[in-house]
Amino acid sequence: MLTIESLTHLGLGRASDGRSLIPRVLPGEEIDVAQDGTMRIVTPSAARVAAPCRHFKSCGGCAMQHASDDFVAGWKQDIVARALAAHGLHPVLHAIATSPTQSRRRAKFAGRRTKKGALVGFHGRASHTLIDVPDCQLVTPALLATMPALQELTILAASRKGEVDLTVTETALGADVLVGTDKDLTPDLRVVLAALANAHGLSRLVWNDEPVVTINPPDQNFGGTKVTPPPGAFLQATKQGEAALLAAVDAITQGASRIVDLFAGCGTFTLPLAARAEVHAVESETAMLAALDRGWRAGRTLRKVTTEARDLFRRPLEPDEIAKYDAAVIDPPRAGAEAQIDALARSDIKTIVMVSCNPVTFARDAKVLVDAGFAMPWVQVVDQFRWSPHVEIVSPFTRK
Repeated sequence: MLTIESLTHLGLGRASDGRSLIPRVLPGEEIDVAQDGTMRIVTPSAARVAAPCRHFKSCGGCAMQHASDDFVAGWKQDIVARALAAHGLHPVLHAIATSPTQSRRRAKFAGRRTKKGALVGFHGRASHTLIDVPDCQLVTPALLATMPALQELTILAASRKGEVDLTVTETALGADVLVGTDKDLTPDLRVVLAALANAHGLSRLVWNDEPVVTINPPDQNFGGTKVTPPPGAFLQATKQGEAALLAAVDAITQGASRIVDLFAGCGTFTLPLAARAEVHAVESETAMLAALDRGWRAGRTLRKVTTEARDLFRRPLEPDEIAKYDAAVIDPPRAGAEAQIDALARSDIKTIVMVSCNPVTFARDAKVLVDAGFAMPWVQVVDQFRWSPHVEIVSPFTRK
Protein backbone atom coordinates (compact mmCIF):
# COMPACT_ATOMS: atom_id res chain seq x y z
CA MET A 1 0.00 0.00 0.00
CA LEU A 2 1.32 3.43 -0.96
CA THR A 3 0.17 6.91 -0.02
CA ILE A 4 0.41 9.78 -2.51
CA GLU A 5 2.14 12.61 -0.71
CA SER A 6 2.14 15.36 -3.38
CA LEU A 7 2.08 16.06 -7.11
CA THR A 8 4.97 17.09 -9.32
CA HIS A 9 4.60 20.03 -11.71
CA LEU A 10 3.73 17.47 -14.40
CA GLY A 11 0.88 16.03 -12.34
CA LEU A 12 2.64 12.81 -11.28
CA GLY A 13 2.03 11.60 -7.75
CA ARG A 14 5.00 11.26 -5.40
CA ALA A 15 4.45 8.03 -3.47
CA SER A 16 5.40 7.31 0.15
CA ASP A 17 8.07 4.81 -0.92
CA GLY A 18 10.19 7.78 -2.03
CA ARG A 19 10.74 6.31 -5.49
CA SER A 20 7.52 5.99 -7.43
CA LEU A 21 5.96 8.68 -9.62
CA ILE A 22 2.42 7.62 -10.45
CA PRO A 23 0.09 9.24 -13.00
CA ARG A 24 -3.57 10.16 -12.44
CA VAL A 25 -3.57 10.09 -8.66
CA LEU A 26 -4.12 12.84 -6.09
CA PRO A 27 -2.46 13.81 -2.78
CA GLY A 28 -3.69 11.82 0.20
CA GLU A 29 -4.89 8.87 -1.84
CA GLU A 30 -3.92 5.36 -0.80
CA ILE A 31 -3.22 3.05 -3.69
CA ASP A 32 -2.35 -0.57 -4.21
CA VAL A 33 0.02 -1.43 -7.07
CA ALA A 34 0.01 -5.04 -8.24
CA GLN A 35 3.07 -6.90 -9.51
CA ASP A 36 1.90 -6.47 -13.10
CA GLY A 37 1.86 -2.67 -12.62
CA THR A 38 -1.91 -2.23 -12.47
CA MET A 39 -3.08 0.24 -9.86
CA ARG A 40 -6.12 0.24 -7.60
CA ILE A 41 -7.20 3.28 -5.60
CA VAL A 42 -8.06 2.09 -2.10
CA THR A 43 -8.83 5.48 -0.52
CA PRO A 44 -9.82 8.16 -3.06
CA SER A 45 -9.32 11.89 -2.52
CA ALA A 46 -12.33 14.13 -1.95
CA ALA A 47 -11.06 16.06 -5.00
CA ARG A 48 -11.35 13.04 -7.29
CA VAL A 49 -14.10 13.27 -9.93
CA ALA A 50 -15.32 11.23 -12.85
CA ALA A 51 -13.43 12.26 -15.99
CA PRO A 52 -15.66 14.41 -18.22
CA CYS A 53 -14.22 12.81 -21.39
CA ARG A 54 -14.75 9.16 -22.25
CA HIS A 55 -11.34 9.03 -23.92
CA PHE A 56 -9.40 9.99 -20.78
CA LYS A 57 -8.33 6.47 -19.80
CA SER A 58 -6.65 5.75 -23.13
CA CYS A 59 -5.76 9.22 -24.52
CA GLY A 60 -2.61 11.03 -23.47
CA GLY A 61 -3.86 14.49 -24.41
CA CYS A 62 -5.00 15.34 -20.86
CA ALA A 63 -3.39 14.63 -17.50
CA MET A 64 -5.78 15.94 -14.84
CA GLN A 65 -9.37 15.07 -15.74
CA HIS A 66 -9.60 12.92 -12.61
CA ALA A 67 -9.36 16.04 -10.39
CA SER A 68 -11.97 18.69 -9.63
CA ASP A 69 -11.71 22.09 -11.28
CA ASP A 70 -10.97 23.71 -7.90
CA PHE A 71 -8.14 21.29 -7.24
CA VAL A 72 -6.58 21.83 -10.67
CA ALA A 73 -6.83 25.61 -10.28
CA GLY A 74 -5.10 25.49 -6.88
CA TRP A 75 -2.45 23.08 -8.14
CA LYS A 76 -1.61 25.32 -11.10
CA GLN A 77 -1.47 28.41 -8.90
CA ASP A 78 0.86 26.51 -6.58
CA ILE A 79 3.17 25.55 -9.47
CA VAL A 80 3.65 29.26 -10.22
CA ALA A 81 3.93 30.25 -6.54
CA ARG A 82 6.61 27.62 -5.90
CA ALA A 83 8.66 28.66 -8.94
CA LEU A 84 8.59 32.28 -7.76
CA ALA A 85 9.28 31.42 -4.12
CA ALA A 86 12.43 29.57 -5.20
CA HIS A 87 13.77 33.02 -6.16
CA GLY A 88 12.42 34.78 -3.07
CA LEU A 89 9.46 36.30 -4.93
CA HIS A 90 6.01 36.38 -3.28
CA PRO A 91 3.60 38.52 -5.33
CA VAL A 92 -0.17 38.38 -4.95
CA LEU A 93 -1.68 35.71 -7.21
CA HIS A 94 -4.95 36.81 -8.78
CA ALA A 95 -7.69 34.22 -9.25
CA ILE A 96 -6.82 31.90 -12.12
CA ALA A 97 -8.57 32.44 -15.48
CA THR A 98 -9.52 29.01 -16.82
CA SER A 99 -10.77 28.45 -20.35
CA PRO A 100 -13.98 26.41 -20.67
CA THR A 101 -14.26 22.91 -22.08
CA GLN A 102 -14.14 22.48 -25.86
CA SER A 103 -12.45 25.86 -26.31
CA ARG A 104 -9.05 25.00 -27.73
CA ARG A 105 -9.07 26.38 -31.27
CA ARG A 106 -5.79 24.95 -32.48
CA ALA A 107 -4.50 21.40 -32.18
CA LYS A 108 -1.92 19.10 -33.67
CA PHE A 109 -3.39 15.69 -34.47
CA ALA A 110 -1.58 12.62 -35.77
CA GLY A 111 -2.91 10.51 -38.65
CA ARG A 112 -2.21 6.92 -39.66
CA ARG A 113 -3.56 4.77 -42.47
CA THR A 114 -5.51 1.63 -41.54
CA LYS A 115 -6.91 -1.31 -43.50
CA LYS A 116 -10.33 0.35 -43.54
CA GLY A 117 -9.18 3.92 -44.12
CA ALA A 118 -7.45 6.18 -41.60
CA LEU A 119 -7.24 6.94 -37.89
CA VAL A 120 -6.79 10.52 -36.65
CA GLY A 121 -6.36 11.51 -33.02
CA PHE A 122 -3.89 11.89 -30.15
CA HIS A 123 -1.32 9.45 -28.83
CA GLY A 124 -1.85 7.49 -25.66
CA ARG A 125 0.12 8.54 -22.59
CA ALA A 126 3.82 7.73 -23.07
CA SER A 127 2.86 5.64 -26.08
CA HIS A 128 3.02 5.50 -29.86
CA THR A 129 -0.52 4.12 -29.91
CA LEU A 130 -2.89 6.45 -31.72
CA ILE A 131 -6.25 7.05 -30.06
CA ASP A 132 -9.43 8.05 -31.88
CA VAL A 133 -11.04 10.99 -30.02
CA PRO A 134 -14.43 11.73 -31.62
CA ASP A 135 -15.84 13.16 -28.35
CA CYS A 136 -12.77 15.13 -27.24
CA GLN A 137 -13.74 17.66 -24.56
CA LEU A 138 -10.67 19.82 -25.15
CA VAL A 139 -10.91 21.11 -28.72
CA THR A 140 -13.71 23.17 -30.23
CA PRO A 141 -16.60 21.49 -32.06
CA ALA A 142 -15.34 23.12 -35.26
CA LEU A 143 -12.03 21.26 -34.94
CA LEU A 144 -13.80 17.96 -34.28
CA ALA A 145 -15.90 18.59 -37.39
CA THR A 146 -12.74 18.48 -39.51
CA MET A 147 -12.11 14.79 -38.71
CA PRO A 148 -13.56 13.44 -41.98
CA ALA A 149 -11.33 15.81 -43.96
CA LEU A 150 -8.31 14.90 -41.84
CA GLN A 151 -8.95 11.20 -42.40
CA GLU A 152 -9.05 11.71 -46.17
CA LEU A 153 -5.87 13.78 -45.98
CA THR A 154 -4.18 11.01 -43.99
CA ILE A 155 -4.98 8.44 -46.68
CA LEU A 156 -3.34 10.73 -49.24
CA ALA A 157 -0.38 11.81 -47.09
CA ALA A 158 0.65 8.84 -44.95
CA SER A 159 2.77 5.89 -45.96
CA ARG A 160 1.66 2.39 -44.99
CA LYS A 161 3.57 2.43 -41.71
CA GLY A 162 4.27 6.10 -41.02
CA GLU A 163 2.25 8.89 -39.43
CA VAL A 164 1.44 12.39 -40.60
CA ASP A 165 1.08 15.57 -38.57
CA LEU A 166 -2.14 17.52 -38.99
CA THR A 167 -2.13 21.00 -37.47
CA VAL A 168 -5.63 22.45 -37.53
CA THR A 169 -6.65 26.00 -36.60
CA GLU A 170 -10.23 27.22 -36.38
CA THR A 171 -11.07 30.35 -38.38
CA ALA A 172 -14.35 32.12 -39.07
CA LEU A 173 -14.45 30.79 -42.63
CA GLY A 174 -13.33 27.19 -42.23
CA ALA A 175 -10.41 25.24 -40.80
CA ASP A 176 -6.82 26.15 -41.64
CA VAL A 177 -4.94 22.86 -42.11
CA LEU A 178 -1.20 22.23 -42.30
CA VAL A 179 -0.13 18.72 -43.31
CA GLY A 180 3.30 17.46 -42.29
CA THR A 181 4.34 14.51 -44.44
CA ASP A 182 7.25 12.85 -46.23
CA LYS A 183 5.28 12.64 -49.48
CA ASP A 184 6.01 15.11 -52.26
CA LEU A 185 3.31 17.39 -53.61
CA THR A 186 2.83 16.41 -57.26
CA PRO A 187 0.69 18.32 -59.78
CA ASP A 188 -1.90 15.53 -59.82
CA LEU A 189 -2.03 15.40 -56.03
CA ARG A 190 -2.45 19.17 -55.87
CA VAL A 191 -5.64 18.89 -57.95
CA VAL A 192 -7.03 16.16 -55.67
CA LEU A 193 -6.18 18.14 -52.51
CA ALA A 194 -7.77 21.33 -53.81
CA ALA A 195 -10.99 19.44 -54.52
CA LEU A 196 -10.87 17.89 -51.03
CA ALA A 197 -10.41 21.30 -49.39
CA ASN A 198 -13.33 22.72 -51.34
CA ALA A 199 -15.59 19.75 -50.55
CA HIS A 200 -14.92 20.03 -46.80
CA GLY A 201 -15.06 23.81 -46.58
CA LEU A 202 -11.45 24.31 -45.48
CA SER A 203 -10.22 27.89 -45.55
CA ARG A 204 -6.62 27.00 -46.43
CA LEU A 205 -4.67 23.80 -47.03
CA VAL A 206 -0.87 23.71 -46.83
CA TRP A 207 1.31 20.67 -47.64
CA ASN A 208 4.53 20.92 -45.60
CA ASP A 209 5.63 24.48 -46.43
CA GLU A 210 3.82 24.67 -49.74
CA PRO A 211 0.34 26.24 -49.99
CA VAL A 212 -2.08 24.04 -51.95
CA VAL A 213 -5.16 26.23 -51.98
CA THR A 214 -6.70 29.17 -50.12
CA ILE A 215 -10.47 29.17 -50.53
CA ASN A 216 -11.19 31.78 -47.85
CA PRO A 217 -8.72 33.94 -45.91
CA PRO A 218 -7.82 32.02 -42.70
CA ASP A 219 -8.07 35.22 -40.68
CA GLN A 220 -7.69 35.67 -36.95
CA ASN A 221 -9.14 38.66 -35.12
CA PHE A 222 -6.69 40.63 -32.98
CA GLY A 223 -8.56 43.43 -31.24
CA GLY A 224 -10.88 43.98 -34.20
CA THR A 225 -8.10 43.74 -36.79
CA LYS A 226 -8.06 40.81 -39.20
CA VAL A 227 -4.71 39.08 -39.64
CA THR A 228 -3.88 36.11 -41.86
CA PRO A 229 -1.10 34.24 -40.01
CA PRO A 230 1.39 32.14 -41.96
CA PRO A 231 0.74 28.38 -41.84
CA GLY A 232 1.42 26.90 -38.42
CA ALA A 233 2.15 30.27 -36.82
CA PHE A 234 1.87 30.64 -33.04
CA LEU A 235 -1.60 31.49 -31.79
CA GLN A 236 -2.92 31.63 -28.23
CA ALA A 237 -4.68 28.32 -27.61
CA THR A 238 -8.14 29.69 -26.74
CA LYS A 239 -10.01 32.91 -27.37
CA GLN A 240 -10.81 33.14 -23.67
CA GLY A 241 -7.18 32.73 -22.66
CA GLU A 242 -6.08 35.32 -25.19
CA ALA A 243 -8.70 37.75 -23.87
CA ALA A 244 -7.50 37.27 -20.29
CA LEU A 245 -3.87 37.90 -21.23
CA LEU A 246 -4.79 40.90 -23.37
CA ALA A 247 -6.92 42.44 -20.61
CA ALA A 248 -3.94 42.31 -18.25
CA VAL A 249 -1.51 43.67 -20.87
CA ASP A 250 -3.90 46.51 -21.70
CA ALA A 251 -4.47 47.44 -18.06
CA ILE A 252 -0.76 47.46 -17.19
CA THR A 253 0.20 49.65 -20.17
CA GLN A 254 -2.56 52.24 -19.69
CA GLY A 255 -1.16 55.74 -20.17
CA ALA A 256 1.74 54.61 -22.36
CA SER A 257 1.77 56.39 -25.72
CA ARG A 258 4.73 54.46 -27.19
CA ILE A 259 5.03 50.71 -26.58
CA VAL A 260 7.56 48.14 -27.77
CA ASP A 261 6.21 44.60 -28.22
CA LEU A 262 9.04 42.05 -27.99
CA PHE A 263 8.49 38.60 -29.52
CA ALA A 264 5.41 40.12 -31.13
CA GLY A 265 4.40 37.21 -33.35
CA CYS A 266 1.53 38.10 -35.66
CA GLY A 267 0.30 40.92 -33.43
CA THR A 268 -1.76 39.33 -30.64
CA PHE A 269 -0.90 42.29 -28.39
CA THR A 270 0.51 44.75 -30.92
CA LEU A 271 -2.69 45.40 -32.84
CA PRO A 272 -5.11 45.76 -29.91
CA LEU A 273 -2.64 48.12 -28.20
CA ALA A 274 -2.37 50.15 -31.42
CA ALA A 275 -5.96 51.28 -30.90
CA ARG A 276 -4.57 53.80 -28.40
CA ALA A 277 -0.77 53.85 -28.68
CA GLU A 278 2.06 53.71 -31.19
CA VAL A 279 3.62 50.25 -31.13
CA HIS A 280 6.93 48.90 -32.40
CA ALA A 281 6.70 45.13 -32.98
CA VAL A 282 9.91 43.08 -32.85
CA GLU A 283 9.95 39.45 -33.97
CA SER A 284 12.48 37.13 -35.63
CA GLU A 285 10.03 35.45 -38.00
CA THR A 286 9.61 37.71 -41.04
CA ALA A 287 6.47 35.91 -42.25
CA MET A 288 4.68 36.68 -38.99
CA LEU A 289 5.77 40.31 -39.11
CA ALA A 290 4.54 40.60 -42.69
CA ALA A 291 1.12 39.27 -41.63
CA LEU A 292 1.04 41.74 -38.74
CA ASP A 293 1.95 44.64 -41.05
CA ARG A 294 -0.74 43.72 -43.59
CA GLY A 295 -3.30 43.60 -40.82
CA TRP A 296 -2.25 46.99 -39.50
CA ARG A 297 -2.39 48.62 -42.92
CA ALA A 298 -5.94 47.34 -43.36
CA GLY A 299 -6.97 48.60 -39.90
CA ARG A 300 -7.54 52.23 -40.73
CA THR A 301 -8.35 53.41 -37.19
CA LEU A 302 -5.12 52.16 -35.65
CA ARG A 303 -2.21 54.31 -34.60
CA LYS A 304 1.25 53.90 -36.07
CA VAL A 305 2.73 50.39 -35.98
CA THR A 306 6.30 49.69 -37.05
CA THR A 307 7.94 46.29 -37.36
CA GLU A 308 11.48 45.01 -37.01
CA ALA A 309 12.82 41.55 -37.83
CA ARG A 310 15.38 40.78 -35.15
CA ASP A 311 16.70 37.79 -33.21
CA LEU A 312 16.22 38.97 -29.63
CA PHE A 313 18.24 36.08 -28.24
CA ARG A 314 21.38 37.08 -30.11
CA ARG A 315 20.71 40.79 -30.53
CA PRO A 316 18.36 42.13 -27.86
CA LEU A 317 17.14 45.71 -27.89
CA GLU A 318 19.69 47.68 -25.88
CA PRO A 319 18.89 50.31 -23.22
CA ASP A 320 19.39 53.26 -25.60
CA GLU A 321 16.86 51.73 -28.02
CA ILE A 322 14.42 50.90 -25.22
CA ALA A 323 14.59 54.53 -24.03
CA LYS A 324 12.23 55.55 -26.86
CA TYR A 325 9.30 53.77 -25.24
CA ASP A 326 7.00 54.27 -22.25
CA ALA A 327 6.30 50.57 -21.81
CA ALA A 328 7.55 47.19 -23.02
CA VAL A 329 5.58 44.00 -23.55
CA ILE A 330 7.62 40.80 -23.70
CA ASP A 331 6.19 37.35 -24.48
CA PRO A 332 9.16 35.03 -25.05
CA PRO A 333 9.09 31.29 -25.83
CA ARG A 334 9.50 28.67 -23.10
CA ALA A 335 13.25 29.28 -22.78
CA GLY A 336 12.58 32.81 -21.55
CA ALA A 337 14.68 35.74 -22.71
CA GLU A 338 17.75 36.18 -20.51
CA ALA A 339 19.62 38.58 -22.81
CA GLN A 340 16.59 40.79 -23.47
CA ILE A 341 15.56 40.81 -19.80
CA ASP A 342 19.08 41.86 -18.84
CA ALA A 343 18.87 44.78 -21.29
CA LEU A 344 15.45 45.80 -19.95
CA ALA A 345 16.82 45.67 -16.41
CA ARG A 346 19.64 48.03 -17.39
CA SER A 347 17.30 50.44 -19.19
CA ASP A 348 15.36 53.39 -17.77
CA ILE A 349 11.95 52.07 -18.81
CA LYS A 350 9.31 52.33 -16.09
CA THR A 351 6.74 49.72 -17.13
CA ILE A 352 7.21 46.15 -18.37
CA VAL A 353 4.60 43.47 -18.95
CA MET A 354 5.97 39.94 -19.06
CA VAL A 355 3.89 37.10 -20.48
CA SER A 356 5.21 33.56 -20.17
CA CYS A 357 4.28 29.91 -20.68
CA ASN A 358 6.99 28.56 -18.37
CA PRO A 359 6.91 29.27 -14.59
CA VAL A 360 10.59 28.32 -14.17
CA THR A 361 12.05 30.73 -16.74
CA PHE A 362 9.43 33.34 -15.84
CA ALA A 363 10.58 33.28 -12.21
CA ARG A 364 14.25 33.44 -13.24
CA ASP A 365 13.66 36.47 -15.47
CA ALA A 366 11.34 38.12 -12.94
CA LYS A 367 14.10 37.92 -10.30
CA VAL A 368 16.45 39.86 -12.59
CA LEU A 369 13.91 42.67 -12.99
CA VAL A 370 13.08 42.81 -9.27
CA ASP A 371 16.77 42.96 -8.39
CA ALA A 372 17.08 45.90 -10.82
CA GLY A 373 14.47 47.87 -8.86
CA PHE A 374 11.17 46.84 -10.43
CA ALA A 375 8.16 46.12 -8.26
CA MET A 376 6.18 42.98 -9.06
CA PRO A 377 2.88 43.46 -7.25
CA TRP A 378 0.81 40.65 -8.72
CA VAL A 379 0.67 37.71 -11.11
CA GLN A 380 -2.24 36.50 -13.21
CA VAL A 381 -2.23 32.79 -14.05
CA VAL A 382 -4.18 31.85 -17.18
CA ASP A 383 -5.15 28.21 -17.84
CA GLN A 384 -5.64 27.81 -21.58
CA PHE A 385 -4.49 24.19 -21.63
CA ARG A 386 -7.23 22.76 -19.47
CA TRP A 387 -6.42 19.46 -17.69
CA SER A 388 -2.74 19.72 -18.66
CA PRO A 389 0.29 20.82 -16.59
CA HIS A 390 0.73 23.94 -18.76
CA VAL A 391 -0.01 27.49 -17.61
CA GLU A 392 0.32 31.01 -18.99
CA ILE A 393 1.44 33.87 -16.75
CA VAL A 394 1.26 37.64 -17.03
CA SER A 395 2.64 40.17 -14.56
CA PRO A 396 3.49 43.89 -14.33
CA PHE A 397 6.95 45.18 -13.45
CA THR A 398 7.01 48.87 -12.54
CA ARG A 399 9.40 51.33 -10.97
CA LYS A 400 9.25 54.98 -10.03
